[in-house]
Amino acid sequence: MPDLDDRAAIHDLVVHFYREVAFDDLLGPVFGEVAEVDWAEHIPRLIGYWCRVLLGDPSYDGRILTAHERVDAQQPFDAELFDRWYRLFVESVDSGWSGSQAERAKRHAAHMAGVISRRLTGEDFEVRRIS
Repeated sequence: MPDLDDRAAIHDLVVHFYREVAFDDLLGPVFGEVAEVDWAEHIPRLIGYWCRVLLGDPSYDGRILTAHERVDAQQPFDAELFDRWYRLFVESVDSGWSGSQAERAKRHAAHMAGVISRRLTGEDFEVRRIS
C-alpha cells in the first residue's frame, strides 16, 4: 500500500475518512446538523491541514480549536465522539495506506483528539485498542 507522502494521497484519505464521518450514526449528526458543515469548503481546508502536518506545506492557516469550541457550545463533546472519530480515522488510514507517514497521521490524530478533549471537556483522550 502507498504511504501518505503526497497531496493526492492525503486528498484521497481526507475524502474517504469524511465520507465515513458524514454517514456515521454518531458523528454524522454532529457534523451535519449541529456544525452544519459545508463539505465543499471543509474538505479542501482539511486537505490543507493534513498537508501541513504530513508534508510541511505552509498553506493551511486555520485554527482547529476555535471551530470545535463553536460546536461544543451548541452540543458538548464527550469521550464517545472522540473515540468514534479516532477509530474511523485509523480505519480509514489502514484501509489504503501504510508506512511512516500513515503512522505519523494516526499519532497526530490521537494527539489532536487529546488536545481538543482536554480543552473542551477537561478529560484526557486515551487511545483504545482498535479491533
